Amino acid sequence: MIDIIKIIGIGFISLIIIVILKEYKRDFAVYAELIGGAIILYFCIDYIKGIIDFINGLSVTGISNSFILLLIKITGISILTEFSVSVCRDMGENAIASKVDLGGKLLIVSLSIPIITATLSGLLGLLE
Repeated sequence: MIDIIKIIGIGFISLIIIVILKEYKRDFAVYAELIGGAIILYFCIDYIKGIIDFINGLSVTGISNSFILLLIKITGISILTEFSVSVCRDMGENAIASKVDLGGKLLIVSLSIPIITATLSGLLGLLE
């Protein structure tokens, strides 16, 4: 609970700084946005590590290590894509944000194909 309060606090402080900078020094507002986003991302690293540890813990259950590696890659791609899209949209570049979003989604789908194939093969094996 304390972590979300820190994240929200940093978000509001960043927002106030950005609004002030946009009024007086518009060029510096971009840097404040990036720094604020990086600080918030820093506070999220422990949670990202927790997600990765959970996925790594799946290897004990007998799930293939290649699938676990794919899950870690997909998780990382989704987090980085969302962060990049948010930065692009904050800077008013919605067209670029849409392209980054599409690229991230396509990459995730392409990485998911082996998992989808294995799942469908398993289901078809159960039906036979």
